[in-house]
Amino acid sequence: MKEKELNQELPPKTCSIERLVTMPADVEKVIAGKKTATRRNGRYADVGEVMVLKDKKFIVDRVYSQELGELTDAHARQEGFDTVESYKEAILSYHPNMPWLPHMKVWVHEFSQVSE
Repeated sequence: MKEKELNQELPPKTCSIERLVTMPADVEKVIAGKKTATRRNGRYADVGEVMVLKDKKFIVDRVYSQELGELTDAHARQEGFDTVESYKEAILSYHPNMPWLPHMKVWVHEFSQVSE
């Protein structure tokens, strides 16, 4: 991640946190601790917001933009996949007409479970 992205001013949200993680398989990955980030075309949450999935709470720790070409296997593991290629295949299967362009920017939302 580039230093300027760490300090960027965030634009207004384009969607609500309730839409951040909605696919049942992804919900299960989050609850199991296998998914700790979600990349979206828009910004769905602010740092500090809480997402509730199956009565479990997850706090948004970081929000920043990233180009698809910057993705590493470590980023793919945040998403619950082993490699960038497996993550890319999954995303393109959900969005068949979406191009995968290295310069395309996405919003990264990193989160962690709230201990109660």
